[in-house]
Amino acid sequence: MIARNAFQRMYDMILTHGTDSFIEYKKEITRYKFFDDPIGNGADAVFGLDVQIMKLVNFFKSAAYGYGTEKRVLLLHGPVGSAKSTLARLLKKGIESYSKTDAGMMYTFKWVDPTGKGEPLFGGAVEMMSPMNEDPLKLFPEEMRAKVLAEINIGNKTDYKIAIKGDLDPASRFVMRELMKRYGGDWVKVMDHVRVVRVMLSEKDRVGIGTFQPKDEKNQDSTELTGDINYRKIAEYGSDSDPRAFNFDGEFCVANRGVIEFIEVLKLDVAFLYDLLTASQEHKIKPKKFAQTDIDEVIIGHTNEPEFRKLQNNEFMEALRDRTVKIDVPYITKLKHEIKIYEKDFNANKIRGKHIAPHTIEVAAMWAILTRLEHPKKASISLMQKLKLYDGKTLSGFTEENVKELRKEAVREGLDGVSPRYVQDKISNALVKSDIPCLNPFMVLNELESGLKNHALIGSEERKREYRDLISMVKQEYEDIVKNEVQRAISADEDSIAKLCGNYIDNVKAFTQREKVRNKYTGMDEEPDERLMRSIEEKIDIPESRKDDFRREIMNYIGALAIEGKTFDFKTNERLHKALELKLFEDQKDSIKLTSLVSNVVDRNAQEKIDVVKARLIKNFGYDDISATDVLNFVASIFARGDVKKRD
Repeated sequence: MIARNAFQRMYDMILTHGTDSFIEYKKEITRYKFFDDPIGNGADAVFGLDVQIMKLVNFFKSAAYGYGTEKRVLLLHGPVGSAKSTLARLLKKGIESYSKTDAGMMYTFKWVDPTGKGEPLFGGAVEMMSPMNEDPLKLFPEEMRAKVLAEINIGNKTDYKIAIKGDLDPASRFVMRELMKRYGGDWVKVMDHVRVVRVMLSEKDRVGIGTFQPKDEKNQDSTELTGDINYRKIAEYGSDSDPRAFNFDGEFCVANRGVIEFIEVLKLDVAFLYDLLTASQEHKIKPKKFAQTDIDEVIIGHTNEPEFRKLQNNEFMEALRDRTVKIDVPYITKLKHEIKIYEKDFNANKIRGKHIAPHTIEVAAMWAILTRLEHPKKASISLMQKLKLYDGKTLSGFTEENVKELRKEAVREGLDGVSPRYVQDKISNALVKSDIPCLNPFMVLNELESGLKNHALIGSEERKREYRDLISMVKQEYEDIVKNEVQRAISADEDSIAKLCGNYIDNVKAFTQREKVRNKYTGMDEEPDERLMRSIEEKIDIPESRKDDFRREIMNYIGALAIEGKTFDFKTNERLHKALELKLFEDQKDSIKLTSLVSNVVDRNAQEKIDVVKARLIKNFGYDDISATDVLNFVASIFARGDVKKRD
């Protein structure tokens, strides 16, 4: 395991953190826990990209087993802010941390003077590190390797066969050659000058992890990748072609045995891209004035959509296209995952002194997702319904197959739309602007809408208008959400629900068994109360033609529980529970007089009932006093508008 190559280490590092799996659209999806960022306590956690991450890990698996992708550049492609840089950063951070563990230990070597007097070959120094942290196994001469590997691999029980590929770096090769001359070809004596040492990768110290970012085109120099001559040492060694007078500090040299990241790789000058071709396919680089030098490293690049389109349209770049494995990193299209992105930055631990009202983050995430979804081709489904289906909600008339069809027909879904960064910036603006100690959804939605005027990446007025329409759609959805919450808060008196449920069940039992119901007040036997039963069933859209079946289902359910020795509880039947809540709300909303909140006069009795509702909103739904008052006023205004419409 110590002798693994860079791809094998990367693959094993990801697996070290474990996996789990889930079924989505009848396909098993593997989740790799490494991408939850356990090393950074979730700071760089990636959400909602499980399918793309599976493709990424499969790339490393194929490369680890030598199936061909080890000769390719891994190209992460997607719109701005879609987590491409985060994925690259995670991989660099992961391999650095892994190299410090027992499972990920790796070794290099240094040349030493056994006498301790100072070796002329090293410029009078006592020791000289391998400048590219070479694998010690490369010290075996070519003619010895086959025999050595045959012996080592006899007892090898790992998934990988040990291999020794390539030659030493030019400086080590020079020292090796000179020492072999000194000892008349006695390799064993040359090894007296070698000490094997452990190496730990470090991005900050530029050991095994390199990062290259495009600069101004006029200042780009390929020596940044392959290293340059150290002119101060030319006088010491007498020649600029002496490898000891060369700084092996280019990013390819630094990243040997580890990983190199190319930021915005397709913005590189063409000369750099040629270096990339041989580095990926042949695992060789060409330092100035030296022969091609072998490297062992993972090459990751990432690029945005416009640069990738240029690559596709440029016939001169066919060689690079052929040597890349592209993995799309789109925007998230699942609401629950988008919410997690914003909750990392905007939560009670980070935002001190301000309360973020319930659904504030949710509505911002909802709008962001809607901008990324393609309009369904079938008129029977709205964009908001599509969002809910993608988020795992069940809608009547839609199956998993329908959701699969929706995904298949949307070719570019997730590659367009608003980036999470824009939303994060606007939430920050709303927090900073507001003097109110509570941030509510309308403050954020207003900020998102006003920011569209100056959005640098949206040039089309038609697109801006479309996004504003989506904000109106989100506001309507928010209205429905808070109306439902206030309804539940008003009807949250469990004793009253239980009483209503008992009354309903008594009537349903009498109806199905064709009996009469004893009136508790008059003591008289009466016909089942059809009006009561229908007023509850209509709340969950049970049509007149289905009422008999529904009532029999309820009684069969109660009977099955009784056989098992269990008592019926309305909370276990979600549909009935919802119907009872809505019925109770309808009965109680007039006594609470919620609409009186929008007037200046509220009687004491009504105020006490409103205070009870407010307390429930705070306790059950996460509101504070200010946001609970705001949402009650908002819902009251909705009902007031409804009452006016009815009168009209």
